[in-house]
Amino acid sequence: VQLQASGGGLVQTGGSLRLSCVASGITFSRYHMAWFRQTPGKEREFAAEINWSDSSATYADSVKGRFTISRDNAKNTVFLQMNSLKPEDTAVYYCAARGYTTRAYNNWGQGTLVTVSS
Repeated sequence: VQLQASGGGLVQTGGSLRLSCVASGITFSRYHMAWFRQTPGKEREFAAEINWSDSSATYADSVKGRFTISRDNAKNTVFLQMNSLKPEDTAVYYCAARGYTTRAYNNWGQGTLVTVSS
């Protein structure tokens, strides 16, 4: 399984970024996909998840209303549109995958760094 994340970068407060994650080695349409994030000295935290069957989404309270997760099953790609970015959104963002019968995320990408300047 390979998850290749991209799209990170430096943006000012209030700006937007769109992260992408291309998956290979899995039947993408049968996998829940998610984005997590991590800052130095802190544990990795959940940001958003998209369901494999109906593309319903779940968000952490900290990003709800600002971030949108979506997927393109034809391109084996999951996206995270991030708007109204804040300095506290600065983190390494990881995409993750779990099979539809699996309870925990067990496939991880390499991460992409998002830096929001104040």
